[in-house]
Amino acid sequence: MSAERLSTLIQQFFTQRLRVQQGVSAHTVASYRDTFRLLLAFATEQTGRTSSNLRLQDLDLALIEKFLGHLEQHRGNCVRTRNARLAGIHAFFQFVAVNEPAMGLQCQRILSLPVKRCAKRPVEFITPEEAQALIGAPDPQTWIGSRDRALLLVAFQTGLRNSELRALRRQDVVLGTGPHVRCLGKGRKMRCTPLRPDVVAVLKDWLRRHSGAPNDPVFPSVRGGPMSADAVQKLVARHVATARAVCPSLNEKTVTPHTLRHAAAMNLLMHGVDLSVIALWLGHESTETTQLYLHADMRLKEQALAYTDPSGVVPARYKPADSLLTFLESL
Repeated sequence: MSAERLSTLIQQFFTQRLRVQQGVSAHTVASYRDTFRLLLAFATEQTGRTSSNLRLQDLDLALIEKFLGHLEQHRGNCVRTRNARLAGIHAFFQFVAVNEPAMGLQCQRILSLPVKRCAKRPVEFITPEEAQALIGAPDPQTWIGSRDRALLLVAFQTGLRNSELRALRRQDVVLGTGPHVRCLGKGRKMRCTPLRPDVVAVLKDWLRRHSGAPNDPVFPSVRGGPMSADAVQKLVARHVATARAVCPSLNEKTVTPHTLRHAAAMNLLMHGVDLSVIALWLGHESTETTQLYLHADMRLKEQALAYTDPSGVVPARYKPADSLLTFLESL
């Protein structure tokens, strides 16, 4: 196969397969793009050919296996990142198998590469007390402090993802009867999340102070456009550093925007909300993803332990007392 054909396949994969046929999100396109940047650079080092001169035969099973090992051993990527890169490679060779039947055996070998199992750590979250310290860290007298306080409060109450917070527009916020926010989440699922009265009050104050068009972002950058993912990360880190002075327990935790999402889920769980409702709240595809929160809080396990009888005696079945004897004993 010619090098021109490989270049054409890669371009068709991104423009036709991903965008037109599958309609994947911009995040998926960006992830697969980065995967191929790394893969083509690695293949160039291994074969001595430039990316434009690589052939499809060069991307064989041996090279893909070396590339996956290179990610972990030399780039220091975790297993989850390695699996994400493999997902992009799998998607491409599924496309190749359809469009180049003659390369079916090579595609089959690469598609047989399994994802790597990895240890699942308990999710890290912050308690309501720690969240209040974090929300109270920004200075509400300044424009940036008022924005940051509203953003942190919305993040902790709604559990929106970093991307969902940044994508919120003024028209997505309803503060009248039945206050809620609308967002387009993962998998292009639209969902509405209700707002507490205290969050409504803070949002009303923020939106009143910062006027704008319906399509403007709720939490804009200093220049007025949408905030970047890094900007939200730095925002959270900055206020966590301030909150640690009044809440020392934050010193033992690494807090990111996604930690606030976990905190929102744990807050619902600790208040007795059913897992299926939490899954809808967070926009999870199934409750299996939400079940990881059951393992996160030791207090839930301690409550389960309290229901067990440490004596080991099997409780007898309850038998109601004789009505006549009960009458006589009551005299």
